[in-house]
Amino acid sequence: MYHFDNRIVITLDAGGTNLVFGAMRGCEFIVDPVTIPSRADNLDQCLQSMVNGFKTIIDLLDEKPVAISFAFPGPADYPNGIVGGSLPNFPSFRDGVALGPFLEEKFGLPVFINNDGDLFAFGEAMAGALPEINKKVAELGSHKQYKNILGYTFGTGFGIGEVIDGKLNLGNNACIETFCLPGKHNPEVMVEDSVAIRAVIREYNRLAGTNDHSLTPKDICEIAEGIREGNQDAAKESFRLFGEAAGDAMATAVTLTDSLIVIGGGLTGAAQFIMPALLKQLRSTIHTINGEQLQRVQMNVFDLDDEREFALFAKGDARELKVYGSEKTVVYDPMKRTGVCLSKLGASKAISIGAYTYALSQLDAEREA
Repeated sequence: MYHFDNRIVITLDAGGTNLVFGAMRGCEFIVDPVTIPSRADNLDQCLQSMVNGFKTIIDLLDEKPVAISFAFPGPADYPNGIVGGSLPNFPSFRDGVALGPFLEEKFGLPVFINNDGDLFAFGEAMAGALPEINKKVAELGSHKQYKNILGYTFGTGFGIGEVIDGKLNLGNNACIETFCLPGKHNPEVMVEDSVAIRAVIREYNRLAGTNDHSLTPKDICEIAEGIREGNQDAAKESFRLFGEAAGDAMATAVTLTDSLIVIGGGLTGAAQFIMPALLKQLRSTIHTINGEQLQRVQMNVFDLDDEREFALFAKGDARELKVYGSEKTVVYDPMKRTGVCLSKLGASKAISIGAYTYALSQLDAEREA
């Protein structure tokens, strides 16, 4: 949608250790990133770091940017640009900071701040998984096109974003979340405690009878692959449990939204050990009180990274249906279906593209209003 747009938007990857600044045009970065320490424990120093970083990027550009747009971790009043609440990585923001208005005052530019899960989903909807799927479906001869997508991130936490009919759904309170759903393995414990980096490490140590918290998910993935010493069965099982818990939460969300699903984040590097259990949950069954069995998700679920399954997903069950009392026919496809795929952009780039396209879409909507 914005691949050939010449407008420039400044972006920021906000971490508790470093702030990484950039600028995008046409969904691509156009300057080398500028990294500045966050100084997140001191509000004055942190805000000055942001000002310095944005100013450095602006000085590198050959024309004025039209907006600043970025993701910020943690709870916030995103529509009004106010960040606050429980922010482990940004303790100095805990009492609330009007970050958007502050930056607008400094630079005279519109400022858009969103949750990283939301921007991941929006980036995949605008320039990633969704247009790629629709293009491929059309090339395979289907007239069906998809417009809703859920974006999930696997990493420090279990993030989510939702795009409905091409628009980012922020809800009433910018509070669409998945981390706090009941967990598959213990409904009294939130699902994020089973779908996060800490969960993989914890479960591996429990299953292997070890207490090595220096291990990373990459280490455990290499143990599962048999290329690193360790308990291979425990490694595989730690990822299987992760996938099972994630798939259970996704089954609830996709049933309520009738969306496709795209997954990103560092832990997708272990997808071969996660995805079978995740897909199994999405394809599982439940029962009525009378014992009747039905699908947990009321659509057929396809692995869109599998070429054979993608072909079946694209084909569906289309047939010609004669219009009663007429010689006319219409195409009827009774197969309800959804699909799951891994991000091809990568979470970081998808979030940046989401920030870029969100800013431009908001500016365009204001202009047309």
